[in-house]
Amino acid sequence: MTLDRSAGLAETARALAAGEVTSRALVEDALARIGATQNTLNAFRIVRTEAALAEAAAADEELAAGVRRPLLGVPVAVKDDMDVAGEPTAFGCPGEFPPVAEDGEAVRRLRAAGAVVVGKTNTCELGQWPFTEGPAFGATRNPWSTEHTPGGSSGGSAAAVAAGLVPAALGSDGAGSVRIPASWTHLVGIKPQRGRISTWPLGESFQGITVNGTLARTVADAALLLDAASGNHALDPHQPPTLDISAAVGRDPGRLRIALALKPPFTAAPARLLPEVRARVVELAEKLAASGHSVEEADPPYGGIGLTFVPRATAGIAERVAQVPFPALLDPRTHGAARLGRLLGGAPLRAARRAEAVLHRRIGGFFETYDVVLAPTTAAPPPRIGAMHGLGGLATDRAMIAACPYAWPWNVLGWPGVNIPAGFVDGGLPVGAQLLGPANSEPLLVSLAAQLEADLRWHERWPELAALDSPAA
Repeated sequence: MTLDRSAGLAETARALAAGEVTSRALVEDALARIGATQNTLNAFRIVRTEAALAEAAAADEELAAGVRRPLLGVPVAVKDDMDVAGEPTAFGCPGEFPPVAEDGEAVRRLRAAGAVVVGKTNTCELGQWPFTEGPAFGATRNPWSTEHTPGGSSGGSAAAVAAGLVPAALGSDGAGSVRIPASWTHLVGIKPQRGRISTWPLGESFQGITVNGTLARTVADAALLLDAASGNHALDPHQPPTLDISAAVGRDPGRLRIALALKPPFTAAPARLLPEVRARVVELAEKLAASGHSVEEADPPYGGIGLTFVPRATAGIAERVAQVPFPALLDPRTHGAARLGRLLGGAPLRAARRAEAVLHRRIGGFFETYDVVLAPTTAAPPPRIGAMHGLGGLATDRAMIAACPYAWPWNVLGWPGVNIPAGFVDGGLPVGAQLLGPANSEPLLVSLAAQLEADLRWHERWPELAALDSPAA
């Protein structure tokens, strides 16, 4: 027996523990699906065929011996900015990268929970852009419309989950890179509190703005993967308190005060919320009001938060470029961002880091009046593949800001956010909305997201999967 694509993470783990299916059967099935869609979706940079099958066989032996772990034998995927022992970590860059010796902490914890990592998913070059394309691997495509991007930079993980290749996957989020592709592929995407899932061997990734997060079709599955991957290396600089986030699924969130924040934070380039996306987010607000929550339009006092984001983001790119084995192969836009990062890497970076405490106090005060912020995840539906190909750095930045002005402030703050599906626009393109909270508010956000999911049942809608299958490459 095997399970069909609709079986989520929790259901797959349950079936394995009950002896209804073997890990080898599930991993073989996942590998077959990956192979059948690689020519169309191109979700994976690395497929660990032999290693994954060996790990599945070992999981089956443990299951037969009565061992039980949260994800024992379940196939999952991770983004190719995370270290998996024996595999290169190219992070979207061209050129040959050496295999790494050890798992990163997040992968180590997934393995400790029993998960089988079937592969590493595609991401744009150093995770900079909200599309997943590049000369190193081509273009990763959206299962809902293969003419469009799944978003980025965790676009490979999002495409893999949305198409049912794996039940859940890890991504990372430095300016919305989990939430944006989740919104554009009709998924739940959790960007947790900074430090919740370790980024070790980097104590901080991109000067602390990037965190690891989860993508799944349901709130329960995203929370389960988050709990499995959560925890810290002893040397992690950020070690938030331990939370049981799965326990919040199905818990009544109570009557909440929700701020509907439709105005984009101030950016250096113009950004406008498209009316069709606004309508979907407002419909979610109306659902929340109908459930008994108090909802009113109000925007967090962001102020000049953008001035603190740019030095951290570009300094992080400069640090990564310095470690790439073949920098001459990188996109000119990457080199431009790295040059800016080197210029801003002294006093401006220090000032940006100091400003975080001020922002915590000011925006934290907003949460004395409101419990949760509901905001669009993006201002527009997913762009077409190649829409930003060949643009210069400034033109790319302007296009990114126009499409995705809403997600990045929560990366500066380091606080949790959850993308939830908001519906479809433009004849079938998914869009999403964010639930945003203060520090360590994952349980509240998850309980509210699960309440909406129970009503809207977004996980029951799938892309037309038959069109995605093609002869294996």
